[in-house]
Amino acid sequence: MAIKYAKRMDNIKGSAIRELLKLTEQPEIISFAGGLPAPELFPIESLKEVCLKVLDTDGKAALQYSPTEGYVPLRKIISERLGRLGIDISFENILITSGSQQGLEFCARVFVDEGDTIICESPSYLGALNAFKAYLPKFVEVKMDEDGMKMDELEKALKENPNAKFIYTIPDFQNPTGITMSLDRRKKIVELAEQYNVPVVEDNPYGDLRFDGEKHPPISCFDTKGLVIYLGTFSKIFAPGLRLGWVAASPEITQKYVLVKQGADLQTNSMSQREIATYIETNDIDAHIEKIIKVYRKRRDLMLETMKQEFTNNVSYTYPNGGLFTWVTLPEGIDAADVLQKALEEKVAFVPGGSFYPNPGNENHFRLNYSNMPEDKIVEGITRLGKVLKVL
Repeated sequence: MAIKYAKRMDNIKGSAIRELLKLTEQPEIISFAGGLPAPELFPIESLKEVCLKVLDTDGKAALQYSPTEGYVPLRKIISERLGRLGIDISFENILITSGSQQGLEFCARVFVDEGDTIICESPSYLGALNAFKAYLPKFVEVKMDEDGMKMDELEKALKENPNAKFIYTIPDFQNPTGITMSLDRRKKIVELAEQYNVPVVEDNPYGDLRFDGEKHPPISCFDTKGLVIYLGTFSKIFAPGLRLGWVAASPEITQKYVLVKQGADLQTNSMSQREIATYIETNDIDAHIEKIIKVYRKRRDLMLETMKQEFTNNVSYTYPNGGLFTWVTLPEGIDAADVLQKALEEKVAFVPGGSFYPNPGNENHFRLNYSNMPEDKIVEGITRLGKVLKVL
């Protein structure tokens, strides 16, 4: 007897990155595949002290159910930190989520019915695309250049899709390209959102990890009509295993997210929320972020310098000013998935680019991560990859 599943299951595929990570657990593989923070930078010793302090001072509450919206002291901390970026938002309009990935899934759950349109960058974050696909939308891709999403093409997409439910963008050190949206385009995307009355989902997991260049204010800073939904996370600046992210939006939109959160998992981990709030209250998290930046800047520089030496002239790549990734473009007609198979024979891994496009095509790209591998393995891995590219 055939089991009858929901239609949405036909559209859900395993994450290419997650499947690759299973393979790259082999110790001999040098992996540039995942978007993993460097584990040696996790504040383990400080967190041990924090865990004990939370249990000693607030253990019963930390192990009990808590409000769906999240732990108030943590929401106030996030509100204050967003204020430093120029986002004026009350803690009451911040919802704590189980990682920003849950916030992405909620975006589709709140806004999207089957057949609705989502406008996104081309390419875009694979995890977001997979979260959205469960709701059977239509994707309209907007091309990017060195300044981010092209606003003339975005306006064309909005004109041609008057019922688009939201625009999804990663303005800072975009995943997968590493590109940062220019200041003018941040202002323009809000202008277009207001003109066409379409929400903007601003996904900003990497914004604190700027190595150089001018820091731009978030898109949310220019929002005057409550159309921008800001997603943040502690995963890239603290520890992803705690699974702590947040949604910051207008009161009306935030309440919708709260309702779907109640139906999804009631609340985010009470203990984790108190742990990170206590850590920030008793430690200098900005000093911790500076340590991360110092290491990642060095690894980015080393990877790009080795690529310059080892890659052939017909291979190009982005120069990110922060974040975790660079984006490689191969000559037309070359499928990065085929290159990956040859690379794996040399014990080096990356993520082929086709997975980052919601619609078919664009297989001649791949993403490299520089945050997770130590310096000696970056040099060795890129050298191995260069040998593979030279025989294409």
